[in-house]
Amino acid sequence: MARRNRGPSVLSPQIRDQFKYEIAENLGLTDEILTKGWADMPSRQLGRIGGKIGGNMVKVMIREAEESMARKPD
Repeated sequence: MARRNRGPSVLSPQIRDQFKYEIAENLGLTDEILTKGWADMPSRQLGRIGGKIGGNMVKVMIREAEESMARKPD
């Protein structure tokens, strides 16, 4: 089955990476990721991170938008 093109990401790469590390920390995987690196992590554990990211992406986008709006002067 072909992958769908989901269009450009709304989040910057820095925000996306930060979010990945936040989720990994919540799952207790930070030490293992820092030791092995993302490429050598088992797909089951990375899937847990991906699932959390997909499930919480809207919340993160809303948080980022609110922070961005708060920083903008009227």
